[in-house]
Amino acid sequence: MTRSNAELIADRARLLGPNVSTFYDNPVHIVKGEGVWLWDADGRKYLDCYNNVPHVGHCNPRVVDAICRQANTLNTHTRYLHDGILDYVEKLTSTVDDHLDTAILTCTGSEANDIALRMAESMTGKRGIIATDATYHGNTSLVSQLSKSNVPTVGFGLGQFFRFVGAPDSYRNPDPEGMRFAESVAEQIAEHEKSGIGFAALVVCPYFLNEGFPDNPDGWLKPTAEVVRKAGGLLICDEVQSGFGRTGTHMWAHQKMGVVPDVMTLGKPMGNGHPIGGVVTNSEILGTFRKGYRYFNTFGGNPVSCAAAIAVLEEIEDKHLLENARKVGAHARMRITRLAKKHEFIGDVRGSGLIFGAEMVLDRETKQPASAFTDRVINGMRERGVIHSKLGRHKNTLKIRPPMPFSIENADLLFDTLDEVLAKTPLDA
Repeated sequence: MTRSNAELIADRARLLGPNVSTFYDNPVHIVKGEGVWLWDADGRKYLDCYNNVPHVGHCNPRVVDAICRQANTLNTHTRYLHDGILDYVEKLTSTVDDHLDTAILTCTGSEANDIALRMAESMTGKRGIIATDATYHGNTSLVSQLSKSNVPTVGFGLGQFFRFVGAPDSYRNPDPEGMRFAESVAEQIAEHEKSGIGFAALVVCPYFLNEGFPDNPDGWLKPTAEVVRKAGGLLICDEVQSGFGRTGTHMWAHQKMGVVPDVMTLGKPMGNGHPIGGVVTNSEILGTFRKGYRYFNTFGGNPVSCAAAIAVLEEIEDKHLLENARKVGAHARMRITRLAKKHEFIGDVRGSGLIFGAEMVLDRETKQPASAFTDRVINGMRERGVIHSKLGRHKNTLKIRPPMPFSIENADLLFDTLDEVLAKTPLDA
């Protein structure tokens, strides 16, 4: 059955329920992907500058072949023995500090973060969690509480266990040494302890992507990690968006930020879109968790998912995608900086590797966010065949996070198109 866009939207509401989100004023009906390209139902081609799920490119041949070969041989759960899960965890943990030597595999990043919070309770005997006030870490009942702007209106009374610190903002409130952020974390730790709940963990994306990826220097998280460890809590780094070489400088953003987490969580990009997530930690934490929880995940770590995930790591290594991220990211930053000299509403330029963007403002002096303008720009880009989005506290930062094979030629097409859209989009509608 082939539906029109209007029929698709109506049937989504009828069959999937209300409030199922879509991108853009005119949603895109995507039917095909390859590399950094997408095609809609009318055959129109789009440059994908948004999706980190197909981390090594849409329909990557190595990943597709690995999935097909394994699915044609065996797929079952981990109560049976199979090599794939062990081969993958061994390969994955070889990319991090020796301290992080064990893992649990899941199907999603939400599940991974849920486990991480339970690990913190297991290790500390406490339940107090701290996150930033402009982030997102998933949608289980427990993990959804980490998103201050997205906390459900109904729930299980879990809000008492969560406290928040202001998200770092290198544009409006610079904190170049990270000391002010560390002090804010220390204050909320004290509040948790005073309440009797106690402090268990700080959860952050080490590159603060949902917060608008502020331009914090390498090593910025060190003071905060010291505060967390001194208080006896765990540092949980959510690398769902920032990991697997995306920063172009390190395989993992926590390495760029100068810390070794107690727990690292993974999700979407891990299997290039095949459902797999993970929790990487040390043997003591994992052993304590296993004693406290009888955890089992039917599909987590299944042979097909592991085959996909191994293929992703092989592709990153063989195609030198971390180096590609560094090279293309430097070029992209140069192109955005040029645009900022031309367009007054670009207030700030930021990014590293294949995470880059610009914050849009109504006035550079006041730094007033241009949120509605940013929406118009994103929709204008979509109409011209370039897909990206927005994020940050004010939803006025362009979120450009393409698949890792993104090239300099792709970046030039992106910024040539952005230049045209910025020139034609009114600041005030």
